[in-house]
Amino acid sequence: MKKLIALIFVALLLLGFAWVNNNWIVTTEYSVQSEKVPDAFAGKRIVQVSDLHNAEFGDQQQSLLDKVEAANPDVIFITGDLIDSNRYDLERSLAAVDGLVEMSEVYYVIGNHEVSSNRLDDEIIPALEERGVQVLRNRSVMWEQDGEAIQIAGIDDPLMDIYLHEEEFTRNSIAEAGLNDAFTLLLAHRPEQLETYASEGIDVVFSGHAHGGQIRIPGLGGLIAPGQGWFPSMTEGVFESGDTQLVLSRGLGNSGFPLRVFNLPEVVVVTLENE
Repeated sequence: MKKLIALIFVALLLLGFAWVNNNWIVTTEYSVQSEKVPDAFAGKRIVQVSDLHNAEFGDQQQSLLDKVEAANPDVIFITGDLIDSNRYDLERSLAAVDGLVEMSEVYYVIGNHEVSSNRLDDEIIPALEERGVQVLRNRSVMWEQDGEAIQIAGIDDPLMDIYLHEEEFTRNSIAEAGLNDAFTLLLAHRPEQLETYASEGIDVVFSGHAHGGQIRIPGLGGLIAPGQGWFPSMTEGVFESGDTQLVLSRGLGNSGFPLRVFNLPEVVVVTLENE
């Protein structure tokens, strides 16, 4: 009997640990500083939501929406893999979008799972545009404030063209976006192209895709990430190359391996600063 009780207790602890690691959303805040940030945008808060992968956070995604609302966003970026191609459930993810568009302007770029779902053009994009989401597919728009402006751009995921090397695809996509000399925020799903973004003169990049390394080993970091393999070097945080800064979200959901370990789902908040 004692052994049975002990086993039940251990099982409950493991279940609780798994639930917390995959459902307890945390908010991570960063400041991005550049003298190119116009005064009108100093202090503006960008909330990044990435890699939802159809995960569910409360009824109608209310737990996720509460976290985003508490961050007081001036703008919201969704950086790909809103859905999961292996267990496609667009309506579940759209419940989050419905709440996000009530808070601020929402900008979105596709990830590899939107591409591999084969539902990108006939279901996903129309549903988002119908809700007023700015879908950035190799294009840029101006964010204006008090007579000043910065540029928000987004590029497609390299899976759109499997015959091109990822670096070449990324360069071509940035060129197609038609960027000007304004301070630029780029939404691009894949962080491993940081050197390419830097060579193209991008100021700040917002990426996901790495899932925080999926399983994080205390003291060592992430175990494995798409596009980077085992013990990846880029799983979370802010990275720099030259004058380019890249903000990398651990994301919210899972794909492939069904659990996050020591890797809480994350909403990222970035405050722009110019001094």
